[in-house]
Order: sequence, then C-alpha cells, then structure tokens
Amino acid sequence: MKGSRLLVFTDLDGTLLDHDTYSFEPARPALRALEERGVPLILCTSKTKAETDRWRRALGNSHPFIVENGGGVFIPRGYFPFAAAGGAEGLPYEELVFGTPYQELRRVLADMRRRIDPSIRGFGDLTDEEVARLCGFSAEEARLAKEREYDEPFVVGDESLFEAVEAAAGRAGLRIVKGGRFAHLLGSHDKGRAVAALRGLYEKARGPSRTVGLGDSLNDAPMLRAVDIPVVVGKPGGGYDPGIDLPGLVRAPGAGPEGWREAVLGILARERAPVP
Repeated sequence: MKGSRLLVFTDLDGTLLDHDTYSFEPARPALRALEERGVPLILCTSKTKAETDRWRRALGNSHPFIVENGGGVFIPRGYFPFAAAGGAEGLPYEELVFGTPYQELRRVLADMRRRIDPSIRGFGDLTDEEVARLCGFSAEEARLAKEREYDEPFVVGDESLFEAVEAAAGRAGLRIVKGGRFAHLLGSHDKGRAVAALRGLYEKARGPSRTVGLGDSLNDAPMLRAVDIPVVVGKPGGGYDPGIDLPGLVRAPGAGPEGWREAVLGILARERAPVP
C-alpha cells in the first residue's frame, strides 16, 4: 500500500511473553527493529490496565494499549494531535470504553455459582495467593491482575459444566471466550473492535496504515480478523490453536517470543517499513 505506515498489535501472554516464564528476552531483536523503524507496537491483551502499565515500562513502550480483551483503549494524553477520547483532564490517559462494567460481570458469575456449581470461580472469588499460584505470579502481580474493569477470568472445576456456563452467559447478554489459561466472561466487546477504533485514530493522524496482529489463542481471533497481516504464534508443546484459521494467516515459526521475533522480523523485511 503506497504511502502506508505499519502498525503492530500484539497479545502478551504466550505471544510476546513466554507462556511459563513471562520473559520477552528472545523477542528483543524484533523489538529493537520496530523501534528503529518508528513502528508503533500496540499491546492488545486480556491483562488489566495496571498489569499492562507494568509491562509497558518493562518494554520501554510509550504507545496506546488495549486491555481486558478490548474492554478499554488507553491513549497517552497528547499522543495524537487531537482529542482522541474521554477522560478527565490531568489524567495521563484518554480512554475509549467498550466493555461491560465489572460489577455486572461479577453479578452474573455469582448467579452461575448459585445455579450451576460453586466450582465456578472468577478472579473476584480468588485470593491474591490463589491467583498467584494459578498464574505463576508474584503476590504484587496477582494484585494487579485483580484490578479488573471489563473482563472476568474464571475457572470451572468440571469441564462438563462449560456448556451450561456458556448458555447462562448468553441469557445474560454476555459472552465467554477462551484464553491461554482461563475462560473470560465479558460483554459484546472484543479485541477486534478496539483495534479498528485505534487504527482509525492513527489514520486520522497520519494517513493510511497497514496493520499486523500477533496472537496465540482463540480470544485473539477478533484482533487477527481486524488486521491486514494476521499472525498466529505457536504453542509451547507444538502446533497452533485450532480455533484460529483465517484467510492469509501467517503461522509463526515457533512458540512464544521466539516465534514472535521471527514473524516480526520477516514481516519487516517484506514490508520494508520506513523510518519516519
């Protein structure tokens, strides 16, 4: 696309971050290449704003970001040459809100626990220690993971109950999507809607864009459908999520940050992304 500018949207867990260690060290060569070429790297994750802020600092990332499976888009104030979204003056971010309020998700999940089975437990039912153990987090990381606004990760003690859980969510006007570790209860938002909104702001600011999306799980499929170059990253045990099968899908040659690195470097070589 003549005159286009590249945008890269990426999932974190199991994609840019290793599924087990949460390290992004193998991806550093590709991260440097994006920075040298002036290509925005936009984190698009199921994590909370508090968690994502922490990872942005670790990555040295200063671009907008998408949290809780598309429930919210946060834009550093002054990033675009126009007012991009709502948010009180004096706060560091403007925010686009697409998600259902967390209190409503918690109400529906509590009803599921009463009507279906008490083994259905969301992050709001778990202690910091339990979340830390399930995720391999520190206590502080678990606390940040529980600061939720638009998406409730949950576990089900018996997988045979999952169909009933999905039906109950549907009756309440909500949805369930599966991520790398948890199922997520959420509203009508998804990563794709948030990606499209943010792409529109970039194009308003600087003209046509060409977009890349990288993910590893079914909750990334809406993001991958919304971009020009969808990339699925491999799973640690080999293979790819069978639920992701899109026209033009690129399969990264590896899992986690190793596969991410090779996919991004290959795309940059083909696209010849210019330095602004």
